[in-house]
Amino acid sequence: MEFVNDMKKKTSAPTKAESPSRLIDARIQELGDWRGKTLANVRALIKQADPDVVEAWKWRGVPVWEHDGIICTGESYKAVVKLTFARGASLDDPSKLFNSSLDGNVRRAIDIREDDELDEDAFRKLIRAAVALNKSKAK
Repeated sequence: MEFVNDMKKKTSAPTKAESPSRLIDARIQELGDWRGKTLANVRALIKQADPDVVEAWKWRGVPVWEHDGIICTGESYKAVVKLTFARGASLDDPSKLFNSSLDGNVRRAIDIREDDELDEDAFRKLIRAAVALNKSKAK
């Protein structure tokens, strides 16, 4: 008996390779070191904090997490994984996670180096606060 596949391809749908989530997966694999593990970990924490988060791929290769606007980006450099919060200057940060881009009026960033340990509970709270801020601005 011969199997016949009569399902038609949808040409308007993005391919798996084009989806932002797949591109982020590929970036994590491509890094292949502590930076990939760090990016995978913060990605999981973001999804835990906000199950409705939307992943995007912008600016020629930057992972972005959004919910009613940009929450943060995840850039990888040789010595640091940088999480830049679009409205970080407006967020309370009692755990002092922000350690970079502290001089601006809008953004704040968290630079994570190879041996750094991220306070995961504080990070999830910061993500939820960023989402709440975005929602308040979206109205």
